[in-house]
Amino acid sequence: MSADLSLYRNIGIFAHVDAGKTTTTERILKLTGKIHKAGDTHDGSTTTDFMEQEAERGITIQSAAVTCFWKGYRFNVIDTPGHVDFTVEVYRSLKVLDGGIGVFCGSGGVEPQSETNWRYANDAEVARLIFINKLDRIGSDFIRVTEQVKKVLGATPLIMTLPIGREETFCGVVDLLTRKAYIWDDSGNPDNFTVSDVPADMADDVEMYREQLVETAVEQDDDLLMAYMEGEQPSIEDLKRCIRKGTRDLAFFPTYCGSAFKNKGMQLVLDAVVDYLPSPTEVDPQPLTDEEGNPNGKFAVVSADEPFRALAFKIMDDRFGALTFVRVYSGVLNKGDTILNSFTGKTERIGRMVEMYANDRIDLTSAQAGDIIALVGMKNNTQTGHTLCDPKHECTLEPMVFPEPVISISVTPKDKNSVDKMGIAIGKMVSEDPTFRVETDTDSGETILRGMGELHLDIKVDILKRTYGVDLVVGQPQVAYRETITREIEDSYTHKKQSGGSGQFGKIDYFIRPGEQNTGFKFKSTVVGGSVPKEFFPAIEKGFQSMMTTGPLAGFPVLDVEVELVDGGFHAVDSSAIAFEIAAKGAFRQSMPKAGPQLLEPIMKVDVFTPEDHVGDVIGDLNRRRGMISGQEAGASGVRIKADVPLSEMFGYISSLRTMTSGRGQFSMEFAHYAACPNNVAEAVIAKEKEKKAAKNN
Repeated sequence: MSADLSLYRNIGIFAHVDAGKTTTTERILKLTGKIHKAGDTHDGSTTTDFMEQEAERGITIQSAAVTCFWKGYRFNVIDTPGHVDFTVEVYRSLKVLDGGIGVFCGSGGVEPQSETNWRYANDAEVARLIFINKLDRIGSDFIRVTEQVKKVLGATPLIMTLPIGREETFCGVVDLLTRKAYIWDDSGNPDNFTVSDVPADMADDVEMYREQLVETAVEQDDDLLMAYMEGEQPSIEDLKRCIRKGTRDLAFFPTYCGSAFKNKGMQLVLDAVVDYLPSPTEVDPQPLTDEEGNPNGKFAVVSADEPFRALAFKIMDDRFGALTFVRVYSGVLNKGDTILNSFTGKTERIGRMVEMYANDRIDLTSAQAGDIIALVGMKNNTQTGHTLCDPKHECTLEPMVFPEPVISISVTPKDKNSVDKMGIAIGKMVSEDPTFRVETDTDSGETILRGMGELHLDIKVDILKRTYGVDLVVGQPQVAYRETITREIEDSYTHKKQSGGSGQFGKIDYFIRPGEQNTGFKFKSTVVGGSVPKEFFPAIEKGFQSMMTTGPLAGFPVLDVEVELVDGGFHAVDSSAIAFEIAAKGAFRQSMPKAGPQLLEPIMKVDVFTPEDHVGDVIGDLNRRRGMISGQEAGASGVRIKADVPLSEMFGYISSLRTMTSGRGQFSMEFAHYAACPNNVAEAVIAKEKEKKAAKNN
């Protein structure tokens, strides 16, 4: 019998590092009866942060899925990391969620990572509630944070509750819809609260904010709006219906306040998830695509009666074996069914499927549209973003696109025993994290790990050492430089080889020119009159494209180049696809050095928080690092400075920042774009690469 999907809520909890996401998840589990003692990130006892590295650092690295129930509704909750190096976890979680809770710190406000996560959620068109947390903290200010949400995120917060008391006197909230005050005692027990009338000193504020709430809500219904303008007050049911519609359409975001750590205000947030966030059937169905990833006009309709379609959004290896997390979009999956991975073309029989409760699990015999489950021990290399479907109804769901890594380190096992262990471990880790790449340097034989930032790679090495017991020697971090060209040139190249028997011949005339930013490699042919037969065009394109991995300056990959084939020549006997491919490779080597090659470096968007008395030092230091300051903003407890800084200048920045700010500064950074290196930097990088190559050859 199929479940009632209107009682499902697939939600994610996301925010800046340290805003209290994991603690919020813990309190949700406590309130919904999933755990009896709520854990705490401060002592590493939380349910969803179950990796050693998470418990130690007090940060969430992997998103963890938890199923729980509230007032008859089923919540599939995904707790996501806040640290910028693990944004991929947020991105892929948002892809499979129907709604979310954005958690903001009452004193820190809208912090850098909150912006990135909010942007991802906007792109994914996910309906959200806002929970302003930590209102018991010194410097917390609920209204200030709602103003920041408007200014920094360009979003409309719909204030649903007001805090009673400030900082250490914070004791409860007023629900503006019902005009009731919820006041908790200091026992920390979420059930120890009383409901009373609004405190007298808050009556005016409550009426003012309630009027704003009603005015914003009734805009969602023309008839109610007209009645309201004529003086008629809408009922609470009508208001809830309007708020639900506006939340689903992203017109505004219902905003709540409280303290997850102190267990104050959480019940109202859970009620809001039920009242305002959409069920799986109320969100736009996922588009299906053709083999190239372009939408084909069809959709995965959320219904148990449709053919089975699901998206694998996370691969995880744990003590029970390999887990593949999937969101079922349509149809039903039963234990023992055979499903097709439309990316690999391979089928797989489902042996075991489980409902996740952080790192515990409950076995299932079936799952249906709307469910988020994990499949255990899949054999055929299912990766993040692959579509799983009914073999009789092959389809592809819109895939995920992941950013390219910008930083690398070399690792070498300390002894022979570790070589095989490292290979197996890295294989598992690459399948778990699409932004983590590995390759082998053919000259030195070193293993190169590539990732999104220093912390990202630092934790990967830590996992290799502790989880998999691999002893490593770790090299210095390296920047992922790129090359491009600055001039258009017209050139010609002939490949001719004659040594008994049939020879090789291919002549091409072409333009090589700089392409538009972020277009990669483009090839076109304007050959007329058949001077180069059409069947050789793909070989010529392949030849040029294969050379884009090694630039003329220092051998870094090449970005944004356009090649136009204009003329050429062929021989009836000696010309072949391979001859023209070799000609294209020779043409690339011949022409690129003449086209004004230029070294590009990754520029990072850096967000620094510093106490006011250290602003001058921090800005001076960023300028010395070739940073361009793009803005600064004063907050309650310090100043946020935004800058674009080359990645090569940011290694070890955290220790410099701590020294400058007496340990009080914080920063986050994410990749922004590639930009041309200044000549002196480019010359030093090129010279260093040449030295490395010379050392390898000796």
